[in-house]
Amino acid sequence: MKRGLVVCRTGMGSSMMLRIKLEQVIGENKFPLELEHDVLSAISNYDVDCVITMMDLVEQIKDEAKYVIGINDLMNKVEMKEKIEKFFEENK
Repeated sequence: MKRGLVVCRTGMGSSMMLRIKLEQVIGENKFPLELEHDVLSAISNYDVDCVITMMDLVEQIKDEAKYVIGINDLMNKVEMKEKIEKFFEENK
Protein backbone atom coordinates (compact mmCIF):
# COMPACT_ATOMS: atom_id res chain seq x y z
CA MET A 1 0.00 0.00 0.00
CA LYS A 2 1.33 3.43 -0.98
CA ARG A 3 0.62 6.60 0.96
CA GLY A 4 -0.26 9.96 -0.55
CA LEU A 5 -0.76 13.47 0.77
CA VAL A 6 -3.20 15.90 -0.86
CA VAL A 7 -2.28 19.54 -0.24
CA CYS A 8 -3.34 23.07 -1.07
CA ARG A 9 -2.30 26.43 0.32
CA THR A 10 -4.74 26.40 3.24
CA GLY A 11 -5.49 22.69 3.59
CA MET A 12 -9.24 23.26 3.44
CA GLY A 13 -10.84 24.11 0.12
CA SER A 14 -9.30 22.63 -2.98
CA SER A 15 -7.38 19.88 -1.18
CA MET A 16 -10.58 18.56 0.40
CA MET A 17 -12.45 18.61 -2.91
CA LEU A 18 -9.46 17.04 -4.66
CA ARG A 19 -9.20 14.33 -2.01
CA ILE A 20 -12.89 13.44 -2.42
CA LYS A 21 -12.48 13.03 -6.19
CA LEU A 22 -9.22 11.11 -5.76
CA GLU A 23 -10.86 8.74 -3.26
CA GLN A 24 -13.52 8.01 -5.90
CA VAL A 25 -10.87 7.30 -8.54
CA ILE A 26 -8.85 5.15 -6.13
CA GLY A 27 -11.94 3.14 -5.16
CA GLU A 28 -13.18 2.70 -8.72
CA ASN A 29 -9.78 1.47 -9.90
CA LYS A 30 -8.71 -0.34 -6.73
CA PHE A 31 -5.41 1.53 -6.52
CA PRO A 32 -3.45 0.58 -3.38
CA LEU A 33 -3.17 4.19 -2.24
CA GLU A 34 -4.20 5.72 1.10
CA LEU A 35 -4.65 9.49 1.24
CA GLU A 36 -4.31 12.15 3.88
CA HIS A 37 -4.68 15.88 3.35
CA ASP A 38 -3.14 18.95 4.90
CA VAL A 39 -1.82 22.42 4.25
CA LEU A 40 1.05 22.94 1.80
CA SER A 41 3.48 24.03 4.51
CA ALA A 42 3.04 20.72 6.40
CA ILE A 43 4.56 18.47 3.72
CA SER A 44 7.75 17.92 5.70
CA ASN A 45 5.70 16.46 8.57
CA TYR A 46 4.65 13.47 6.45
CA ASP A 47 6.46 10.40 5.18
CA VAL A 48 4.46 9.67 2.04
CA ASP A 49 5.18 8.17 -1.36
CA CYS A 50 3.58 11.02 -3.29
CA VAL A 51 2.08 14.46 -2.86
CA ILE A 52 -0.96 15.35 -4.95
CA THR A 53 -1.87 18.97 -5.54
CA MET A 54 -3.19 21.37 -8.13
CA MET A 55 -0.82 22.03 -11.02
CA ASP A 56 -0.12 25.64 -9.98
CA LEU A 57 1.62 24.44 -6.79
CA VAL A 58 3.84 21.73 -8.31
CA GLU A 59 6.88 23.98 -8.80
CA GLN A 60 6.70 25.13 -5.17
CA ILE A 61 6.85 21.63 -3.73
CA LYS A 62 8.75 19.53 -6.26
CA ASP A 63 11.91 19.53 -4.12
CA GLU A 64 10.05 18.67 -0.90
CA ALA A 65 8.43 15.41 -2.00
CA LYS A 66 9.56 12.06 -3.40
CA TYR A 67 6.98 12.30 -6.18
CA VAL A 68 4.52 15.07 -7.04
CA ILE A 69 1.31 14.62 -8.99
CA GLY A 70 -0.10 17.86 -10.38
CA ILE A 71 -3.78 17.96 -11.31
CA ASN A 72 -5.06 20.50 -13.84
CA ASP A 73 -8.80 19.95 -13.51
CA LEU A 74 -10.37 19.24 -10.13
CA MET A 75 -13.32 17.49 -11.79
CA ASN A 76 -11.42 15.39 -14.35
CA LYS A 77 -11.35 11.84 -13.01
CA VAL A 78 -9.73 10.55 -16.23
CA GLU A 79 -6.74 12.85 -15.69
CA MET A 80 -6.46 11.71 -12.07
CA LYS A 81 -6.62 8.04 -13.04
CA GLU A 82 -3.93 8.46 -15.71
CA LYS A 83 -1.60 10.31 -13.35
CA ILE A 84 -2.05 7.79 -10.54
CA GLU A 85 -1.39 4.96 -13.02
CA LYS A 86 1.80 6.72 -14.11
CA PHE A 87 2.86 7.08 -10.46
CA PHE A 88 2.43 3.34 -9.89
CA GLU A 89 4.26 2.48 -13.13
CA GLU A 90 7.23 4.60 -12.07
CA ASN A 91 7.19 3.43 -8.42
CA LYS A 92 6.87 -0.35 -8.44
